This record gives sequence, structure tokens and C-alpha cells, in this order.
Amino acid sequence: MARIPAVPEAEAGVLGRLVYRLMRRRFGAVPEPFAIGLHHRRLFWSAMVAELAFERATHVLPARVRELAVYRTATVVGCSWCVDFGTMLQRLDGLDVERLAHIDDYATDPLYSPAERLAVAYADAMTATPPTVADAQVEELEREFGRAGLIELTQAIAVENQRARANHALGIVDQGFDAACRVRLGDRAGRAAQPVQAPGQ
Repeated sequence: MARIPAVPEAEAGVLGRLVYRLMRRRFGAVPEPFAIGLHHRRLFWSAMVAELAFERATHVLPARVRELAVYRTATVVGCSWCVDFGTMLQRLDGLDVERLAHIDDYATDPLYSPAERLAVAYADAMTATPPTVADAQVEELEREFGRAGLIELTQAIAVENQRARANHALGIVDQGFDAACRVRLGDRAGRAAQPVQAPGQ
């Protein structure tokens, strides 16, 4: 259970209630970090704008590379909410989520391409305390992804560190989003599904 409660929908304000409804429609439930973040409304809206802008801007790297590095970052920090939500997003994007169970063996497992191994190793190096990124590593990443790709990968890992560490500090844990994703996929196949509600919503 989170260390502070989510803002109830009745107290979220007109725009906040609209966002809650849109999030339920898109994800099956209201993501708890957003519902908790609404306690500071200016930061909530700045975070919303930043997330939307980041989502629109990150299209240089293949999604499978970028999202794998983000997922790895979440596992290293220990943010179960990020792992849960990130798995759902990857599944909805049509990415192979079954291989995520083998992420600890990325360096040798044939499920991961050389480019993916470079990205995951970079996530490890950036997320370490203190970071262990080396010049040679950055040079290899630049050769593989180009400068714009390197910047995108760096930013994606840095942003996920921020999310994951904030969620960890606030005690925000997995919310069952990957289960919500399977329900949504079931809808597409014509099977009946029940809506998934966020805790406290």
C-alpha cells in the first residue's frame, strides 16, 4: 500500500476527473502515481505535459530497444509498479514480453540482439550508484544508434530512474496492469471482460 493515499475522483477537480476517465479508458484503471501526484496539482500537470511530450518525441530508437532499457531500469531500481505498467505497455505495443523473464541473462541469452544487449548494459551502468558509464560504452552506443538515438536512450533511462525512484520512495507497488492488459486483449478477441479499477477509485 502506498505511503500516502490517492486523491479520490470526487476531489480531483473537473480536469482531474476527466484525466481519470481517460486513463481508465486507455489503461483499464487510473495509474496510482498520477492519482497520488494530484496532491500537488501544478506538479501533476507539469508531469502530464512532460510525459505526453516525451511519448511523442521518442521515435528514433526501435521501441523494442528503448522499452527494454526502460524495463531493465525499473527492475534494477526495484519499482514493481513500473515493471507491471511497463509490461502492459509493451504487450499493448505488440512487443515480446515473454522474454522479459530472462532479462537477467541478457548478456548471453539468444532472445536479445546485440543492440538490445548494449542498451540494457547502458541502463545498468546509468542506474548503478554511482553510475559506471564508460567512454568506450558511449562510443559503441553512438556507433550503433547514432547521436540522436544515444540521446533518446539516455533520456529514456534517466526518466525511468526518476519515475521508479519516486514510486519506490512513496511505496507505490504493482497495480495489476498487466492483468488489465490481458483483459483488454480479450475484448479485442470478442471475449467479455470486466473493467479493472484502481485502488481507492
